[in-house]
Amino acid sequence: MPIDRSKPRSEKRLFHTAVTASDSVYNTWQVRIMYYWFKKFQNGPNSDMGGFTRILHSGKPDKYMDEIPTFVAQPLPAGMDQGYIVLNRPWAFVQWLEKADIKEDYILMSEPDHVILKPIPNLSRDGLGAAFPFFYIEPKKYESTLRKFFPEDKGPITNIDPIGNSPVIVGKASLKKIAPTWMNVSLAMKKDPEADKAFGWVLEMYAYAVASALHGVGNILYKDFMIQPPWDTEIGKKFIIHYTYGCDYNMKGQATYGKIGEWRFDKRSYDTTPPPRNLPMPPPGVPESVVTLVRMVNEATANIPNWGS
Repeated sequence: MPIDRSKPRSEKRLFHTAVTASDSVYNTWQVRIMYYWFKKFQNGPNSDMGGFTRILHSGKPDKYMDEIPTFVAQPLPAGMDQGYIVLNRPWAFVQWLEKADIKEDYILMSEPDHVILKPIPNLSRDGLGAAFPFFYIEPKKYESTLRKFFPEDKGPITNIDPIGNSPVIVGKASLKKIAPTWMNVSLAMKKDPEADKAFGWVLEMYAYAVASALHGVGNILYKDFMIQPPWDTEIGKKFIIHYTYGCDYNMKGQATYGKIGEWRFDKRSYDTTPPPRNLPMPPPGVPESVVTLVRMVNEATANIPNWGS
Protein backbone atom coordinates (compact mmCIF):
# COMPACT_ATOMS: atom_id res chain seq x y z
CA MET A 1 0.00 0.00 0.00
CA PRO A 2 1.64 3.28 -1.04
CA ILE A 3 2.38 6.10 1.33
CA ASP A 4 0.30 9.20 0.62
CA ARG A 5 3.01 11.76 -0.08
CA SER A 6 0.55 14.48 -1.12
CA LYS A 7 -0.13 15.41 2.49
CA PRO A 8 2.48 17.58 4.19
CA ARG A 9 4.44 15.83 6.92
CA SER A 10 3.26 18.29 9.55
CA GLU A 11 4.30 16.15 12.48
CA LYS A 12 6.58 13.22 12.93
CA ARG A 13 5.16 9.96 14.25
CA LEU A 14 8.34 8.62 15.75
CA PHE A 15 8.90 4.92 16.30
CA HIS A 16 11.40 3.24 18.59
CA THR A 17 13.51 0.52 16.95
CA ALA A 18 13.91 -2.59 19.13
CA VAL A 19 16.12 -5.57 18.34
CA THR A 20 16.20 -8.71 20.48
CA ALA A 21 19.54 -10.48 20.74
CA SER A 22 21.52 -12.99 22.73
CA ASP A 23 25.09 -12.28 23.86
CA SER A 24 26.52 -14.72 21.31
CA VAL A 25 29.33 -13.56 19.03
CA TYR A 26 26.98 -14.32 16.11
CA ASN A 27 24.16 -12.04 17.28
CA THR A 28 26.50 -9.34 18.57
CA TRP A 29 28.42 -8.58 15.36
CA GLN A 30 25.14 -8.41 13.46
CA VAL A 31 23.61 -5.91 15.91
CA ARG A 32 26.76 -3.75 15.80
CA ILE A 33 26.44 -3.49 12.00
CA MET A 34 22.70 -2.93 12.24
CA TYR A 35 23.12 -0.10 14.78
CA TYR A 36 25.84 1.57 12.63
CA TRP A 37 23.35 1.94 9.76
CA PHE A 38 20.52 2.92 12.08
CA LYS A 39 22.57 5.89 13.29
CA LYS A 40 23.54 6.79 9.73
CA PHE A 41 19.90 7.19 8.64
CA GLN A 42 18.16 8.12 11.91
CA ASN A 43 17.96 11.84 11.15
CA GLY A 44 17.68 11.64 7.36
CA PRO A 45 14.86 13.05 5.21
CA ASN A 46 11.41 11.53 5.82
CA SER A 47 12.77 9.58 8.79
CA ASP A 48 10.45 8.79 11.69
CA MET A 49 13.22 6.85 13.41
CA GLY A 50 13.34 7.72 17.10
CA GLY A 51 15.36 5.83 19.70
CA PHE A 52 17.00 2.41 19.52
CA THR A 53 17.22 -0.46 22.00
CA ARG A 54 18.99 -3.77 21.85
CA ILE A 55 16.93 -6.05 24.10
CA LEU A 56 19.64 -8.39 25.37
CA HIS A 57 17.98 -11.56 26.66
CA SER A 58 21.06 -13.13 28.26
CA GLY A 59 20.17 -11.78 31.71
CA LYS A 60 23.43 -9.87 32.19
CA PRO A 61 25.22 -6.85 30.70
CA ASP A 62 28.02 -7.33 28.14
CA LYS A 63 30.91 -5.18 26.95
CA TYR A 64 28.85 -3.41 24.27
CA MET A 65 26.50 -1.56 26.64
CA ASP A 66 28.28 1.75 25.93
CA GLU A 67 28.28 1.24 22.16
CA ILE A 68 24.64 0.17 21.75
CA PRO A 69 21.69 1.36 23.89
CA THR A 70 20.71 -1.84 25.68
CA PHE A 71 17.98 -3.20 27.95
CA VAL A 72 18.95 -6.39 29.77
CA ALA A 73 16.09 -8.91 29.88
CA GLN A 74 16.03 -12.24 31.66
CA PRO A 75 15.97 -15.41 29.56
CA LEU A 76 13.20 -17.95 30.04
CA PRO A 77 13.75 -20.38 32.92
CA ALA A 78 16.10 -23.23 32.00
CA GLY A 79 14.45 -25.81 29.76
CA MET A 80 11.35 -23.76 28.99
CA ASP A 81 12.48 -22.89 25.47
CA GLN A 82 12.91 -26.62 24.72
CA GLY A 83 15.96 -25.87 22.59
CA TYR A 84 14.06 -23.23 20.57
CA ILE A 85 15.95 -20.10 21.62
CA VAL A 86 13.60 -17.82 19.65
CA LEU A 87 10.99 -18.27 22.42
CA ASN A 88 13.10 -15.81 24.42
CA ARG A 89 12.09 -13.05 21.99
CA PRO A 90 8.45 -12.53 23.05
CA TRP A 91 9.40 -12.90 26.73
CA ALA A 92 12.13 -10.27 26.27
CA PHE A 93 9.65 -7.88 24.63
CA VAL A 94 7.19 -8.35 27.50
CA GLN A 95 9.87 -7.36 30.02
CA TRP A 96 11.05 -4.37 27.99
CA LEU A 97 7.53 -3.01 27.41
CA GLU A 98 6.73 -3.36 31.13
CA LYS A 99 9.91 -1.80 32.53
CA ALA A 100 11.46 0.58 29.99
CA ASP A 101 10.57 4.24 29.56
CA ILE A 102 9.80 4.30 25.84
CA LYS A 103 9.22 7.86 24.65
CA GLU A 104 7.83 7.07 21.17
CA ASP A 105 4.24 6.00 20.48
CA TYR A 106 5.25 3.35 17.93
CA ILE A 107 7.68 0.43 17.88
CA LEU A 108 9.63 -1.06 14.98
CA MET A 109 10.51 -4.65 15.80
CA SER A 110 13.68 -5.45 13.89
CA GLU A 111 16.36 -8.16 13.98
CA PRO A 112 20.15 -8.35 14.19
CA ASP A 113 20.48 -9.43 10.54
CA HIS A 114 18.74 -6.33 9.20
CA VAL A 115 20.71 -3.62 7.40
CA ILE A 116 18.80 -0.35 7.03
CA LEU A 117 19.08 1.00 3.49
CA LYS A 118 17.65 4.50 3.93
CA PRO A 119 15.62 6.62 6.40
CA ILE A 120 12.42 4.80 7.37
CA PRO A 121 9.13 6.70 7.71
CA ASN A 122 6.32 5.44 9.93
CA LEU A 123 4.55 3.08 7.52
CA SER A 124 1.74 2.23 9.94
CA ARG A 125 -1.50 4.19 10.10
CA ASP A 126 -5.17 4.17 11.09
CA GLY A 127 -4.58 1.76 13.98
CA LEU A 128 -3.02 -0.81 11.65
CA GLY A 129 0.50 -2.14 11.95
CA ALA A 130 2.82 -2.19 8.93
CA ALA A 131 4.41 -5.57 8.32
CA PHE A 132 6.36 -7.47 5.71
CA PRO A 133 4.37 -10.41 4.25
CA PHE A 134 6.27 -13.72 4.26
CA PHE A 135 5.33 -16.20 1.53
CA TYR A 136 5.93 -19.13 3.90
CA ILE A 137 3.47 -17.95 6.57
CA GLU A 138 0.26 -19.61 5.34
CA PRO A 139 -2.58 -19.41 7.86
CA LYS A 140 -5.14 -20.88 5.41
CA LYS A 141 -2.98 -23.97 4.84
CA TYR A 142 -2.77 -24.66 8.59
CA GLU A 143 -6.29 -23.62 9.55
CA SER A 144 -7.10 -26.79 11.53
CA THR A 145 -3.94 -26.42 13.64
CA LEU A 146 -4.34 -22.67 14.13
CA ARG A 147 -7.95 -23.02 15.30
CA LYS A 148 -6.57 -24.41 18.58
CA PHE A 149 -5.16 -20.94 19.22
CA PHE A 150 -7.53 -18.77 17.17
CA PRO A 151 -11.07 -20.08 17.81
CA GLU A 152 -13.83 -19.72 15.21
CA ASP A 153 -15.63 -17.11 17.29
CA LYS A 154 -12.65 -14.79 16.74
CA GLY A 155 -13.41 -14.61 13.03
CA PRO A 156 -12.18 -16.06 9.73
CA ILE A 157 -8.70 -17.53 9.53
CA THR A 158 -7.89 -14.76 7.03
CA ASN A 159 -7.82 -12.37 10.01
CA ILE A 160 -4.40 -13.88 10.70
CA ASP A 161 -1.93 -11.97 8.53
CA PRO A 162 1.00 -13.76 6.79
CA ILE A 163 3.58 -12.00 8.95
CA GLY A 164 6.07 -12.52 11.73
CA ASN A 165 6.92 -10.06 14.46
CA SER A 166 9.65 -8.49 12.35
CA PRO A 167 9.80 -6.22 10.56
CA VAL A 168 6.64 -4.72 12.03
CA ILE A 169 5.85 -1.10 12.94
CA VAL A 170 2.98 -1.06 15.43
CA GLY A 171 1.52 1.28 18.03
CA LYS A 172 3.15 0.93 21.44
CA ALA A 173 -0.24 0.62 23.17
CA SER A 174 -1.22 -2.20 20.79
CA LEU A 175 2.08 -4.02 21.27
CA LYS A 176 1.73 -3.86 25.05
CA LYS A 177 -1.48 -5.88 24.63
CA ILE A 178 -0.14 -8.21 21.96
CA ALA A 179 3.21 -9.12 23.57
CA PRO A 180 1.99 -11.21 26.56
CA THR A 181 -0.42 -13.08 24.25
CA TRP A 182 2.39 -13.60 21.74
CA MET A 183 4.51 -15.13 24.51
CA ASN A 184 1.70 -17.38 25.78
CA VAL A 185 0.69 -18.54 22.29
CA SER A 186 4.36 -19.26 21.45
CA LEU A 187 4.72 -21.45 24.54
CA ALA A 188 1.38 -23.17 23.91
CA MET A 189 2.31 -23.90 20.28
CA LYS A 190 5.70 -25.29 21.33
CA LYS A 191 3.99 -27.65 23.77
CA ASP A 192 1.51 -28.81 21.12
CA PRO A 193 3.16 -31.60 19.05
CA GLU A 194 1.02 -30.89 15.98
CA ALA A 195 1.75 -27.15 15.97
CA ASP A 196 5.43 -27.71 16.80
CA LYS A 197 5.82 -30.08 13.86
CA ALA A 198 3.81 -27.91 11.44
CA PHE A 199 5.51 -24.59 12.21
CA GLY A 200 9.06 -25.61 13.16
CA TRP A 201 11.50 -22.69 13.16
CA VAL A 202 8.80 -20.18 12.20
CA LEU A 203 6.54 -21.12 15.14
CA GLU A 204 7.11 -17.85 16.97
CA MET A 205 6.23 -15.95 13.78
CA TYR A 206 2.89 -17.73 13.56
CA ALA A 207 2.37 -16.99 17.26
CA TYR A 208 2.84 -13.25 16.68
CA ALA A 209 0.44 -13.28 13.72
CA VAL A 210 -2.16 -15.07 15.85
CA ALA A 211 -1.66 -12.74 18.84
CA SER A 212 -2.02 -9.66 16.64
CA ALA A 213 -5.30 -11.07 15.21
CA LEU A 214 -6.60 -12.01 18.67
CA HIS A 215 -6.25 -8.36 19.70
CA GLY A 216 -7.88 -7.09 16.50
CA VAL A 217 -4.72 -5.43 15.22
CA GLY A 218 -4.59 -5.80 11.44
CA ASN A 219 -1.54 -5.00 9.37
CA ILE A 220 -0.77 -3.17 6.14
CA LEU A 221 1.18 -5.79 4.19
CA TYR A 222 4.12 -3.79 2.93
CA LYS A 223 6.22 -5.73 0.41
CA ASP A 224 8.67 -2.87 -0.04
CA PHE A 225 9.61 -3.05 3.64
CA MET A 226 12.39 -5.53 3.06
CA ILE A 227 14.56 -7.34 0.53
CA GLN A 228 16.02 -10.83 1.04
CA PRO A 229 19.05 -11.60 -1.11
CA PRO A 230 19.93 -13.66 -3.06
CA TRP A 231 16.27 -14.27 -4.03
CA ASP A 232 15.48 -10.56 -4.30
CA THR A 233 17.97 -9.03 -6.68
CA GLU A 234 17.11 -5.32 -6.84
CA ILE A 235 17.03 -2.72 -4.07
CA GLY A 236 14.18 -0.72 -5.59
CA LYS A 237 12.23 1.16 -2.91
CA LYS A 238 13.08 -1.23 -0.09
CA PHE A 239 14.01 -0.02 3.39
CA ILE A 240 15.83 -3.04 4.85
CA ILE A 241 18.13 -5.83 3.65
CA HIS A 242 17.48 -9.06 5.56
CA TYR A 243 20.51 -11.32 5.04
CA THR A 244 19.06 -14.54 6.38
CA TYR A 245 19.98 -16.62 3.31
CA GLY A 246 23.45 -17.61 2.13
CA CYS A 247 24.66 -15.96 -1.10
CA ASP A 248 26.75 -18.32 -3.24
CA TYR A 249 28.11 -17.59 -6.73
CA ASN A 250 30.78 -18.83 -9.12
CA MET A 251 33.37 -16.40 -10.45
CA LYS A 252 31.20 -15.78 -13.52
CA GLY A 253 28.61 -14.22 -11.22
CA GLN A 254 26.17 -17.13 -11.56
CA ALA A 255 24.24 -18.29 -8.47
CA THR A 256 25.08 -21.77 -7.19
CA TYR A 257 21.94 -22.36 -5.11
CA GLY A 258 22.35 -25.17 -2.60
CA LYS A 259 26.08 -25.43 -3.26
CA ILE A 260 28.92 -23.50 -1.63
CA GLY A 261 30.11 -21.01 -4.22
CA GLU A 262 33.60 -19.91 -5.23
CA TRP A 263 32.46 -16.59 -3.79
CA ARG A 264 30.09 -16.59 -0.84
CA PHE A 265 28.63 -14.48 1.92
CA ASP A 266 26.66 -16.38 4.55
CA LYS A 267 26.17 -15.02 8.05
CA ARG A 268 26.45 -18.60 9.37
CA SER A 269 30.12 -18.64 8.33
CA TYR A 270 30.68 -16.24 11.23
CA ASP A 271 28.96 -17.93 14.15
CA THR A 272 32.01 -17.92 16.46
CA THR A 273 34.01 -15.00 15.07
CA PRO A 274 32.90 -11.76 13.38
CA PRO A 275 33.45 -11.32 9.64
CA PRO A 276 36.82 -9.68 8.94
CA ARG A 277 37.06 -6.14 7.72
CA ASN A 278 37.21 -5.63 3.94
CA LEU A 279 35.39 -8.75 2.75
CA PRO A 280 36.06 -9.51 -0.92
CA MET A 281 33.41 -8.00 -3.17
CA PRO A 282 31.32 -10.33 -5.33
CA PRO A 283 32.42 -11.05 -8.91
CA PRO A 284 30.90 -9.11 -11.82
CA GLY A 285 27.33 -10.11 -12.64
CA VAL A 286 26.19 -10.70 -9.05
CA PRO A 287 22.88 -8.90 -8.30
CA GLU A 288 22.72 -5.38 -6.87
CA SER A 289 21.19 -6.63 -3.62
CA VAL A 290 24.19 -8.83 -2.77
CA VAL A 291 26.77 -6.24 -3.88
CA THR A 292 25.04 -3.59 -1.75
CA LEU A 293 24.92 -5.89 1.28
CA VAL A 294 28.65 -6.65 1.19
CA ARG A 295 29.52 -3.01 0.55
CA MET A 296 27.43 -1.95 3.56
CA VAL A 297 28.91 -4.65 5.81
CA ASN A 298 32.39 -3.50 4.81
CA GLU A 299 31.62 0.17 5.45
CA ALA A 300 30.24 -0.64 8.90
CA THR A 301 33.14 -2.87 9.95
CA ALA A 302 35.68 -0.30 8.68
CA ASN A 303 34.15 2.38 10.89
CA ILE A 304 33.09 0.51 14.05
CA PRO A 305 35.84 0.86 16.68
CA ASN A 306 37.51 -2.31 17.96
CA TRP A 307 35.93 -4.48 15.28
CA GLY A 308 36.72 -8.15 15.80
CA SER A 309 37.66 -7.69 19.44
